[in-house]
This record gives sequence, structure tokens and C-alpha cells, in this order.
Amino acid sequence: MEGMKKRTRSNGHGSLTGVWAVAMLLIMVLAAVAPLCSASKHHRHRHAHSRKVGRTTTHYRKQQQQQQQQQQQWPPVKLTADDNHVTVENGIVKVTWTLPRGDVAGISYGGIDNLLESRNAENERGYWDIVWGTSTSESDTYWLFGSKFSIIKQVQDEVEISFSSRWDPTGWNSSDHPSLPMNMDKRYIVRRGIPGFYSYSILEREEGCPEANIYQIRAVFKLNGERFRYIAISDEIQTIMPTGQERSLGQTLDYKEAVLLSSSSGTSPMVKVDDKYQYSTDYKDNQVHGWVSHDPPVGFWMIIPSNEFRSAGPVKQDLTSHTGPTTLGSFHSAHYSGLDVMMEFKEGEPWKMVYGPVFIYLNSVSQKEESSSLWSDAKNQMAREVASWPYEFVSSEDYPKGDQRGSAKGRLLVQDRYNGNNTSLSGRSAWIGLAAPGEPGSWQTEAKGYQFWTKAGDDGSFTIKGVREGTYSLYAWVPGVLGDYKHADDIPITAGSTIQLGDLLFQPIRNGPIVWEIGIPDRTAAEYFIPSAATEFNNEALDHHGSRYRQYGLWKRYGDIYPDSDLVYTVGSSDYSKDWYFAHVSREVNKSFIGTTWQIKFNMDDVVPDLTYTLHIAIAAASEAHLQVRVNIPPESGKPLFSSSMTGKDNAIARHGIHGLHWLFSMDVPSSMLSLGENIIYLTQSRVSSPFQGMMYDYIRLEAPSQSK
Repeated sequence: MEGMKKRTRSNGHGSLTGVWAVAMLLIMVLAAVAPLCSASKHHRHRHAHSRKVGRTTTHYRKQQQQQQQQQQQWPPVKLTADDNHVTVENGIVKVTWTLPRGDVAGISYGGIDNLLESRNAENERGYWDIVWGTSTSESDTYWLFGSKFSIIKQVQDEVEISFSSRWDPTGWNSSDHPSLPMNMDKRYIVRRGIPGFYSYSILEREEGCPEANIYQIRAVFKLNGERFRYIAISDEIQTIMPTGQERSLGQTLDYKEAVLLSSSSGTSPMVKVDDKYQYSTDYKDNQVHGWVSHDPPVGFWMIIPSNEFRSAGPVKQDLTSHTGPTTLGSFHSAHYSGLDVMMEFKEGEPWKMVYGPVFIYLNSVSQKEESSSLWSDAKNQMAREVASWPYEFVSSEDYPKGDQRGSAKGRLLVQDRYNGNNTSLSGRSAWIGLAAPGEPGSWQTEAKGYQFWTKAGDDGSFTIKGVREGTYSLYAWVPGVLGDYKHADDIPITAGSTIQLGDLLFQPIRNGPIVWEIGIPDRTAAEYFIPSAATEFNNEALDHHGSRYRQYGLWKRYGDIYPDSDLVYTVGSSDYSKDWYFAHVSREVNKSFIGTTWQIKFNMDDVVPDLTYTLHIAIAAASEAHLQVRVNIPPESGKPLFSSSMTGKDNAIARHGIHGLHWLFSMDVPSSMLSLGENIIYLTQSRVSSPFQGMMYDYIRLEAPSQSK
């Protein structure tokens, strides 16, 4: 009997000879100060006070006003150009671009002539690129380079420049490598007294453009490999990183991105495996990251003050910074989602979108000061940028200012009819957003439009600010509550408007009282058992509870823990944090892979006859998985109650994610399949052509019939 399947779209570089002494010095210095967040008592006190009083928007806006006043103490912004380059400087930073392409060739700051890797070609230091293809061609990388240079704005306080190009259809049908069918306007802004610069791009398809698929959009900066060795992604994830040369001396593991470093390479002993995917984060947590040079002490930071132009909502995962040293501004990709998030444009389909601005922030301290303060300062600057969004200094008419935007506010209440007298509870900590009209949960694969999200307060109240004009659906999901919310009516946003939505009632999925449940419905597998990495692969910087899933090779650890038989979970005595493995994967036997079947054992004191129970299985990630569900019938003895088709291509297992796209499978379980006493549900993952095929469970719940309350 086929159950109901529901897709909730809830559903290098560098010479070892030149770097050796620097690497050794860094290891000794950073052993005393790493991680950066564990600063001296003085710094801990100072920054704790800053966090205590400084997290309100008003506080950061006041800081921004003070910063603007201090800007006037610096010289005016100056632009110079020759036949091949244009340079803009403000007395703090000097940035050089190629003409007319607009690649960032040099960034001079803090006593360093070029923060970027000068050994790279000028067009491979700082650039934007897009990975794209068509329905009949393989994907290709297209660098966003201009054919026309323009000065958009040039005053004492600010210079904004543009590098643009228009799509040329000539040769589209005959060329093996046609150009991306899209107009591009790539812009940069340097402001007076500001240590850094802003970057954004306007991408446009006009009517009549041929079909195209967009897989990735990003900004890339490749830094000076002899200076930038220390990476900072979060308070917890910080470490000395290997150089590209050190990577080249290592052993490639199960895929090309993962390299086992040589013990004699000279890199930090904390890092044994280098893999860029170990440093991915959710968009909601991916607003500042970067690198630190310790001689001189300089920080290079990517600050993304808004997620409105990023695909697939706040919990979409993507790359940050990684060995190179490389820093990315990731705006759209198929990482941790697969082609479900691909931007697919039909022939003739028009479209326009502004990506950014993002802020390349630079900071420094004297040699006598602690470099630990660079990370804390970068976080504070990020908060100031967020408080200033939308920016008032951006010149493009395609980027609306604050008074050209609207807002929506209300309160989300959750009413579960089986949680006592039909009372409504607050949607505490709910994620609530406006995105393109669609079905519940469709926001997690929406990539062509803007999205605006916020987190509800303790009472479920929310305000979504700075929303571009347009018509949206209002979506929400609540940690601890199964299912997706969508407001019945679309929400029109106009300039200057505030839509008062009042109290919104979310009645989550529920067919009857809970018999038992496993896990927490939070769209991740983080609450389950995550083992330590094998000793030879362990990265100490990732060996703490919140990041252990980032370790390399955890799919192999399942076979170490269950070498001969599979997981058995007993409701009432097992603990899902200790006894439920975070990923349902295959087991390797004699260099081949076999399917695995997990068992959920539970006792029934009473079975309601002639009625239907409901089994909900929420999936946090799936990679070409095939799930079969049987009730009281071993896999070798009969057909499954439920069998999914091939599900998911988010590759979260291989790429060290704790979730990908969210799926929900709900199936009827006739009471005739259940027995008094012990019952067993068998969960089989049968696809075994790769060790990375499998799934992560978010939450599993068995409900009794509604009449049995």
C-alpha cells in the first residue's frame, strides 16, 4: 500500500619555502591567542559589555552616526585612471580595478601593498562569477566582466563606479561556448573614512533571451597566501589553515575537495583534513567571515548585511571562506540542495535582480595589541551594517532606499488541538518570511525573487522590515512544531506601508494524539548522536558538539559502530541523543556497500480496531535516498507500507551538512498492521551505489486515530 509522500519544501597557492617561517611563527603566536574569541580578561569584559548594551538597532545606528562624523576627518575620496586600470582611494584603503573588465587587481591597506594574491593573474584575484548552462549543454563558469566603464558618482564623500556589459546574441546558435544570456552591471563604492569598499551587481534578462539555467552566483576574493593564514567563521570555528602548497602535498580522500594533510607540511596540527565544505554555514549565520594576517595584524572580512538577495531562505547552507586563502560572498548555489534550487529560465523569460551590496571590511591593530580584537570588531561592524540596511548611499534606481520599502507585522500563534483544550501557544522563535507566492514551504527552493525573513519574539510577535514593493506570500515554520505555515492571502507591499496582519493562527499537521516520537521537528539532525571523527581525520577546531558534524568521514563511522547489525531503537528506553545515528547511510563490506535497515521497537497496550494510525517521517537531508517503511514485516518477508522514489540530491552527507532540503512523508498505518505488545517499524535505505547516499531524519512520530482521544 503506497502512503502519501509530501515534499514540504519544508521541506592555493603559495610557496612552502617562503611560508615556513611565517607558519611556525603563527602556530606559536596563535597558540596563545586562539581561538580569537577567547581574548584577554580585559577584552572579554569590554566585548561582553558591548554585546550586552550594543545589540539593539538603535545602539548600532548611533555608532554609525558617530562613524559618519569621524569620516569627515579623512581626506576626500580620489579616483585616478590610465589605459588599463582605475584606482579609488580614501586615505585608508586604495583599490585598483582592471579596465574595462572591472576585476579587483589590488587592495592596499594597513601597510600591505596588496591584500590579494599578486602571483595570480589580475583577473583571478577579486571577481564575480556565475555557473550556468542550458538544457542541452553542460555547466560552465562565466566571469562577470565589463566591456564599458562608467563613473556613476564622484563627490568628496563617495565614488561609485560601474563595469557593465550587454548580452550579444551574435553566434548564440553556432558557438560551442555561448556567452551568458544576461546583461550585467557590476558596481563598487568607496566612501570617505571607511576602511573597505562595497560591491553589488545588477543582473538582467530582457525579453527574447534564450533559455538558461543558473547554478551559482558569487563574489570571490583570493588573498595573499603568505600573510593570511588564520580563518574565522564564527566564535567557535577559527584556526590556522594550510596553504595551497601544503594541500598539494596531501592525499586526496573520497572526493577532490577533501585532502589529508601531510604531518610534515608545517600546517597547524589542529587541521588534519582540509575540505572547504567543513566551513559552510546557514545564510542566517553567514553574515561575517574572513581571514587574519598577523604580520602586520590585519583582518579581511566579507560582510553580507542582508539576506534578501540570497536564494532559498535563511537556513540555506553555503560556502564561506576556505583554503587558498579564499573568501566568498555566496548568493545562490545548488550546494546542500541540488537542482531543486536551480534558477531555470525559459526562452524569452525576463528577469532582473540586484545582488548586494556586500561590504569588504578591513581592520587592523598595532603589533602591541591583541589580534583577537579584529574578529570582535568585525562582528560589531557587521551589526552596524545590518542596522544601516537598506543603504541610503547606493545610486542604482534598481536598489530602493528605506522610504521606498514597506513592512509587515503581526503575531504568530500555534494551535495544536491535541495539546490541551484547543489553547493557542505563541510561535516563539518562529522563522517568518515574505517570499514569492507559492505553496507552503516553497520558499526553500525559491531562487528568482527576493526573500525577507525575521525571527519571532517570545510571544510570537514579528516585524519584517525593509521589504521591496511587490506581492508576496507569508511563510513560517516553528522549531519544535511539525509542518509549514502559509498565510491564506498574498501580502501586497507598497512604499511606506506597514501591513498590520494581527494574530495569525498556525494549526500544524496532526491527525491524532501522539503514541510516540523521536527527535525534535527543527529541520536538522543536530539533536541525534554524532560520533567523533576517526583519529587520522579529526580537526580539533571542529571537535565540539555544535560543529562535530563537520568532521570528515562520519559516514564511515556508522560501520565502525554497527559493524555486523544495524541500529535498533526502543521507544521508552533508548535516548535519541545517544542511540539514534544522525545519518542513515549504507555499510561498507568487502569494498562494496550494502543497504541498512533500522528498527524502531515499541509496545502497544491498546490498539484501536478498524481505524487508521498515522506515521510522519520528516527528513532533514536526502542524497539520492530510497526509503522503504515496513510495519511488523521484516524487509525479506514482504512489500513495504511505503516506498519513496529516489529522494534528494543535497549531498549533505558528503559535504558535512546537518541538514539539506526538508521533506515530509506521511503515511496511513491501518490498525490491523499493529499488535498488542511489541511492534517493530523497519526503515530501509536501499540505494547503495555510493557511500554518500542516504538521509538524515529530522523527526518521526506515530499518531493514534483521532477518535481515540
